[in-house]
Amino acid sequence: MSTESKLVTPERPRGFADKLGDDAGAEERIVAAVGRVYEKWGFDRLETPAIEYTGALGKFLPDTDRPNEGVFSFQDDERWLSLRYDLTAPLARFAAENRDALPKPFRRWQSGPVWRNEKPGPGRFRQFVQCDADTVGSDNPASDAEMIAMAGEALEAIGVARDGYQFKINSRRILNGVLLGIGLGAEDKARLTVMRAIDKLDRIGVEGVAALLGKGRKDESGDFTLGADLDPASVKKVIDFVTLPTDSRAAVLSGLERIVGDNDEGRAGLVELTGIDAVLTALGVDDMRARIDPSVVRGLEYYTGAVYEAELTAPVEDDTGRLVRFGSVGGGGRYDDLIARFTGERVPATGFSIGVSRLVAAQKALGLGGAGRADPLVIVLAMDRDRMGDYFAIANELRGGGVRAEVYLGGAGMKAQLKYADKRGASIAVIQGGDELAKGIVTLKDLKLGAAVASKLGEDREAYAKAREQVQQEIPRAQVVAAVQQMLAR
Repeated sequence: MSTESKLVTPERPRGFADKLGDDAGAEERIVAAVGRVYEKWGFDRLETPAIEYTGALGKFLPDTDRPNEGVFSFQDDERWLSLRYDLTAPLARFAAENRDALPKPFRRWQSGPVWRNEKPGPGRFRQFVQCDADTVGSDNPASDAEMIAMAGEALEAIGVARDGYQFKINSRRILNGVLLGIGLGAEDKARLTVMRAIDKLDRIGVEGVAALLGKGRKDESGDFTLGADLDPASVKKVIDFVTLPTDSRAAVLSGLERIVGDNDEGRAGLVELTGIDAVLTALGVDDMRARIDPSVVRGLEYYTGAVYEAELTAPVEDDTGRLVRFGSVGGGGRYDDLIARFTGERVPATGFSIGVSRLVAAQKALGLGGAGRADPLVIVLAMDRDRMGDYFAIANELRGGGVRAEVYLGGAGMKAQLKYADKRGASIAVIQGGDELAKGIVTLKDLKLGAAVASKLGEDREAYAKAREQVQQEIPRAQVVAAVQQMLAR
């Protein structure tokens, strides 16, 4: 390179991530496991382009008058195109474009990266992976219940315990009915303020929501947020609605019936939730795994009926050492207006989206096994460069036995090779030096157990020497595959 050449700074763009090894494959393995569940339930896989015409992204997504607002866009022959913002808008375009050829209802699942031109922050990326399943063309509440039950099975397929997640379910139609009951129609400006206040219940509590429903609320920093300015009776009705006990779906439905009264919109939402409850009960999805929660809002201008979100309930430690819930890993609901933008006719649709990147983070935080983690790695050390064929033969036998294995290909000695194995996160090192070769044996070193023993015993060399037989064992060369499989199993 010329000394006059200007070096380019190796710098990753903000809001994007490099992924290596287990991190690079974790999302793919989760998608494969989730996809197997979706296909078992009768959903076909669909792939659509990463780029759509900006106008096809819809009024629910960034403003087409500002095509670079919220999405990454460019012009081609005077038409604006954008990287897809989610997987639902491309589905709507596909379903409308192929409406005569597709079965009705149409059931599909899809995964892939999506891009959002938004300010990045901790845990907030401009590119991330989603995995969706949708049913287009059915207004039956059973299709919503199916989404919830199937998504629960998908979470279990990637290692979440059955008691480690919970779905919260609501209906926007019931919420609409409650709002109509206090005099707020679709065009009232206070309506959006009320829904945003309800959506903050988990963060600011009942008193905070009541304040935002009324005159307004001052937060801890002293900033004041104007409220919806509802009268006290209306505030009470909304608070009664969002604080219904949620331990039992049947009890919530009974409470909602009292609150909704004779409001037609609210009654329609009640029928919807009752239908969902009946199918979930038939599928064996109990109140612990799926509960009706009137405080769930989701997608303020997007959903038209049932809404639901999945939360992981197992506690994790935050940065201060407090135990907190990991929170939401996916959500969805009914969106009966989206395809009408293309067809002019209302087409019922419902779907669920799993945040794959967030699930990867959850697996790390909760120590989950399952589909997101690579198989344990075994490293065959290369003790003699003239015997590489022997080492590759061992690795090949291990791979034939279903074990993930590699041969060390660097030029370092044994100590450095073991450090390499540690850096690679390997579980076992297979060692066959000249002494082992003469005896017809190999030495297996359990690297994970060795690290744990060393950490526990510290500088106590005598105790570590006694524990060494657990960490390291000699076995006949012919038994290497079975011995490695047994060591990995423990």
